[in-house]
Amino acid sequence: MALAFCGDEDNSTAYNVDHGVLNNGCFVDALNVVPHVFLLFITFPILFIGWGSQSSKVHIHHSTWLHFPGHNLRWILTFILLFVLVCEIAEGIVSDGVSESRHLHLYMPAGMAFLAAITSVVYYHNIETSNFPKLLIALLFYWTLAFITKTIKFVKFCDNGVGFSQLRFCLTGLLVVLYGMLLAVEINVIRVRRYVFFKTPKEVKPPEDLQDLGVRFLQPFVNLLSKGTYWWMNTFIKTAHKKPIDLKTIGKLPIAMRALTNYIRLNEAFEAQKNKRTSSPQGSRSIWRALCCAFGRPLLLSSTFRILADLLGFAGPLCISGIVYNVGKGNNTIRPQTKILGVFFISSQEFLSNAYVLAVLLFFALLLQRTFLQASYYVAIETGINLRGAIQTKIYNKIMQLSTSNMSMGEMTAGQICNLVAIDANQLMWFFFLCPNLWAMPVQIIVGILLLYYLLGISALIGAAVIIVLAPVQYFVATKLSQAQRSTLEYSNERLKKTNEMLRGIKLLKLYAWEHIFHSSVEETRQKEMTSLKSFALYTSISIVNRKRPAREDWNNYSSHTRRPINITEADDFCVKITNGFFTWTPEGPPALSNIDIRIPQGQLTMIVGQVGCGKSSLLLAILGEMQKISGSIFWSSCASDSELGEDVRKRGSVAYASQKPWLLNATVEENITFESPFNKQRYKAVIDACSLQPDIDILPHGDQTQIGERGINLSGGQRQRISVARALYQQTNVVFLDDPFSALDIHLSDHLMQEGILKMLREDKRTIVLVTHKLQYLPHADWIIAMKDGTIQREGTLKDIQKSETELFEHWKTLMNRQDQELEKETIIETKTVLERTNLRRTMYSREALLKDDEEDEEEVTESDDEDNLSSVLHQRAKMPWRACGKYLSAAGILLLPLLVLSQLLKHTVMVAIDYCLARWTSDAISGKIEIELKNCSHCEVCNDFNHSPYSKVFSILCCLGIVLCLVTSIAVEWTGLKVTKKLHSSLLNKIILAPMRFFETTPLGSILNRFSADCNTIDQHIPATLECLSRSTLLCVSALAVISYVTPMFLIALVPLAIMCYFIQKYFRVASRDLQQLDDSTQLPLLSHFSETVEGLTTIRAFRYEAKFRQKLLEYTDSNNIASLFLTAANRWLEVRMEYIGACVVLIAAVTSITSCLYNKLSSGLVGLGLTYALMVSNYLNWMVRNLADMEIQLGAVKRINGLLKTEAENYEGLLSASQIPQNWPDRGEIQIQNLSVRYDSNLKPVLKHVNAHISPGQKIGICGRTGSGKSSFSLAFFRMVDTFEGRIIIDGIDIAKLPLQTLRSRLSIILQDPILFSGTIRFNLDPEKKCTDSMLWEALEIAQLKHVVKALPGGLDAIVTEGGENFSQGQRQLFCLARAFVRKTSIFIMDEATASIDMATENILQKVVMTAFADRTVVTIAHRVHTILNADLVIVMKRGVILEYDKPEVLLEQEDSVFASFVQADK
Repeated sequence: MALAFCGDEDNSTAYNVDHGVLNNGCFVDALNVVPHVFLLFITFPILFIGWGSQSSKVHIHHSTWLHFPGHNLRWILTFILLFVLVCEIAEGIVSDGVSESRHLHLYMPAGMAFLAAITSVVYYHNIETSNFPKLLIALLFYWTLAFITKTIKFVKFCDNGVGFSQLRFCLTGLLVVLYGMLLAVEINVIRVRRYVFFKTPKEVKPPEDLQDLGVRFLQPFVNLLSKGTYWWMNTFIKTAHKKPIDLKTIGKLPIAMRALTNYIRLNEAFEAQKNKRTSSPQGSRSIWRALCCAFGRPLLLSSTFRILADLLGFAGPLCISGIVYNVGKGNNTIRPQTKILGVFFISSQEFLSNAYVLAVLLFFALLLQRTFLQASYYVAIETGINLRGAIQTKIYNKIMQLSTSNMSMGEMTAGQICNLVAIDANQLMWFFFLCPNLWAMPVQIIVGILLLYYLLGISALIGAAVIIVLAPVQYFVATKLSQAQRSTLEYSNERLKKTNEMLRGIKLLKLYAWEHIFHSSVEETRQKEMTSLKSFALYTSISIVNRKRPAREDWNNYSSHTRRPINITEADDFCVKITNGFFTWTPEGPPALSNIDIRIPQGQLTMIVGQVGCGKSSLLLAILGEMQKISGSIFWSSCASDSELGEDVRKRGSVAYASQKPWLLNATVEENITFESPFNKQRYKAVIDACSLQPDIDILPHGDQTQIGERGINLSGGQRQRISVARALYQQTNVVFLDDPFSALDIHLSDHLMQEGILKMLREDKRTIVLVTHKLQYLPHADWIIAMKDGTIQREGTLKDIQKSETELFEHWKTLMNRQDQELEKETIIETKTVLERTNLRRTMYSREALLKDDEEDEEEVTESDDEDNLSSVLHQRAKMPWRACGKYLSAAGILLLPLLVLSQLLKHTVMVAIDYCLARWTSDAISGKIEIELKNCSHCEVCNDFNHSPYSKVFSILCCLGIVLCLVTSIAVEWTGLKVTKKLHSSLLNKIILAPMRFFETTPLGSILNRFSADCNTIDQHIPATLECLSRSTLLCVSALAVISYVTPMFLIALVPLAIMCYFIQKYFRVASRDLQQLDDSTQLPLLSHFSETVEGLTTIRAFRYEAKFRQKLLEYTDSNNIASLFLTAANRWLEVRMEYIGACVVLIAAVTSITSCLYNKLSSGLVGLGLTYALMVSNYLNWMVRNLADMEIQLGAVKRINGLLKTEAENYEGLLSASQIPQNWPDRGEIQIQNLSVRYDSNLKPVLKHVNAHISPGQKIGICGRTGSGKSSFSLAFFRMVDTFEGRIIIDGIDIAKLPLQTLRSRLSIILQDPILFSGTIRFNLDPEKKCTDSMLWEALEIAQLKHVVKALPGGLDAIVTEGGENFSQGQRQLFCLARAFVRKTSIFIMDEATASIDMATENILQKVVMTAFADRTVVTIAHRVHTILNADLVIVMKRGVILEYDKPEVLLEQEDSVFASFVQADK
């Protein structure tokens, strides 16, 4: 067929210019080409010569980016323009198809316009990003010319009688409007920016975010096309494949998305709600209103996108229906009757009756629908992330205002707060993400039913009725699932709490042989959790707990106030003064402190003394404003506060406070000591020396830059305490509060700290020091003494005052002072604890290094290659799937379940394809039967009923029933597999951990083990089964869809190859970036949660230091880091989904074109065309889910990998050579101990700590063991319990070698009291007797011996009184006494005390020593001495040195020997 611009028919009117040039259609079309050619010629040199050559050398940084006025409108109009031009091209081709020759002028100008429109937007984008508006003049001329030429064409159509019934007329009118609007946009840019026609152009700077080179999240700043397709992420994802993503790579958050911005927005909304509802109480409804007010607008935008996407989603079925109908008729376009200006014009109906046109429209509808859908998801998730940041900040602000009683009385635990932040805030985020579904779903259902009614008639209403009937059932199921999820969460929290307590007290559990009790307790809770897990939840109710206490102040703009200079005047003779003070922990409870009338002198050392539990620590907290004041007043002098002398405790200045329970940050040693203060090297060294920390720092792998705290090195109590005290000493505050800083320190360290730290560094600087202590030997140093008893002040004054007025009290103190304060000779000092702590730390470091070396060997990485090889191997590892972990997960399901899982999935999808094929065949046969009847020209009824539907309906019904059954079987198989695997892995993990040797717990951070039980178990419980099911379903659906399309049109396979290659590379790049971002998201959440928990634990310290603003600033940094990782992860997911959706749309287009062609030329049935296209739509739906689930599965299998790593831990050997029948029931009944040539070590890699020790302890003897730290005293006690490796010699107790006994039996027959007091949450009864073997009278007797009977009797419930987590509702000394009582309850004949009286005042300790000597007269007692005077009354004393016994005799004999080491120890301890 001939080809010409105006056609070459002989009778063509195209060349006729008799009525004027402008009345010639071909000339007008040629005129319309001129503006497009003009633009292409003008912009070509600028685009390809200017920016083209520049872009290869210089990358235009986003700091110059700027959006000109009308930016978004321009992009939207350009997209509409491009679509209309595609329609014009298609209309020209279709209308020209009926002519004998080809008229190029019908579609070539539109093609040129299409190129020009694309060029215009590319040109505009380059001008905008380089902020050079003067070059926009070219576009002004282009839009003007295009508008004029198109208007001429439209006017000529009107003159020649072309009307709205012709599609070309409508398209031309639309183009006139679009070009006119784009011209208006261009004129508006000139008006605002004044870059031309004005003398002074307006200078505009890019947004503040873009000027900050650290901002790399560009979604809010890029153009509309890049926003919709996430094109700006391409560079990021390619970079991620070359090197791992870290926080530096993702940069900072834009200002509008930062936690502070969103917090302020939320707070304003809260305040607005408060002002509106002053009379009504603050409830969840007002909170919802505030949230909607602050974050409702973007949600509305997301919902609009979602509704548009859902409406466009119906274009797919409608287009497929039209294609099937048209190809059934042979795709014969109705020959148009209208011929004007020498060419044919067609109507829109005639245009849409072409199957190829419908295929192209389907393609565009899919592109637009997927873009809107992903935009909806992105906006919703971004809003959710912003909301989460604001809520977390709001919660943190609330924590800062919680009273200490909320925490100590168990009203609010650290676990609950972590759940609020980690779980509830995330649930709220996901709720906002799912919000658009609430109104999008009803729209989908209503429009769907209307369309079905239009196509199927009354049958559609029957389907709708079924949906309505099933709605209550679905609601009921959803409610039940929600309840099940809630109970699962509760049981999960309870299990984690028990696991946490079990791991924290693991040493005690092993020594007391109580592993089975806690193991069964955790297993019991796990069983309940497993029962709940069987019904998986879809929705979790959200509640935000409001506290009664009003907010103190607003956010203070996160900057600490500059304090005015402090003038100390002589008039201010006191620092703090309390008059007639009554203080309580709970508003309803009795006063904990009564009749408090004290003053603390300015610039002097005040000591607070008294027995355990008399309220010393409470007094400090009351002064700091941490207790609730019933009556009285607290005055702070102006030198200690930011304000004038006043009563308001909140206006006081910073107080350096060291709490009784040491509190450490998850940071380096240096950061813990400097604590946000400027670094002063000289002062830092002096503090380190005063606290004797240098030897400990030298042991640490990175010195003072080593991470400590929950996520770092596990330090001992004494080391933690000294760092806590060092922090208080380092601060340059006027007031220092030290709460019992010597409790975990030995004599030498206490004296050194007192002399070098408290007296030299603090008192000489005229600082006000308040010291709570049991060490009465330091009383002579005190300028002022406050003596307390039972929550009241017994006496206050100087030591001389008390000596004169309270002679009895002074004499009592004097007897308790075991030595006068004197300079100690370092050669004769007994270091009871410090060196042991350092030895343990060295051991831990050694074991860690060994473990790290083992890990490196396991990695199978070549270490000898150069850096590049290493990097390439790491990148190769990152790109690989963890198939081994997947195999371990599936193998845990068992031999029966795995084949059932695979077969059920395969069968289900085979049946699904069979159902669709059966339906397609049925439709095709029915249509062909109908056509045959029409061809036969049959009359009514009898012949028309010839087609028999019965066999088709039977087969269809059978297949549908089979499909339903297989769906049920598949879901049961997946759930069953998940439950079986999770049950097996948790049980194996718990068994391995609880039976692991003590060395494992000393060398593995507690947080790391807890993460296996919490995060990893949660992943295996709830995420992996769902991801596995989704992955298998989406993969099989894609495979079956591609198989069906290939069966229908084999030509499709040729086009599939490039699409498959594209898919492979997209998923390869995405998986690497997704995994890195997911890990970054998780790793940035850890410091955030850790910051919350450490704030809760150190609330009193933070508030004492007045560091609230600094900690809030830290929170903002952690929250922003977590949010930027989450936003990048969301953008990466959208990046993948948009690309996969577009590939899916290409699959649909190719399938449609090949199917239509096959149908028209190869006589393919229309039913199979419909089947192929329906499955092509399915590919576009499930392709991205396949890749997403693959990436998710890869990340989640890391949990299986980590748990499997822990399952390799070797357990202790619990088996014994002797059976239960061979061990006497009451063994050991006498308590005789024979130690023969004993040598022990902590690990096979380490040196022996006891060497060839020999000793004989007779029944009922009281033995005292002393020696320098590291001499092997504690190892000696642990050897009785086989907690250390005995590689030579043996211990015989009552005639039985303990090496032959089962571990459980051995440990259950001995008793020990440890240095660190450990209490478990529950009742006092449970803490004393978890095995439930004792009567109440036996428990009361033990409490009486431990001096606790009066304390417990005063509690509500007595023995059943509640003990909070870690025993926080009791003082440190009381906790130690409970541990003593616990040991007394066990009526064993051998009793070991390992420095058990370290946290007890001397008076209580003396009473206990007498009790031990009398109540246990018939028992063998081994005491490891903390204070040497405690073993002076022992029957025998063993003095140890470097793992060998140095002296072994009665104490009086050793004291008589002048050269005796024991005698020198006693002399030093006087």
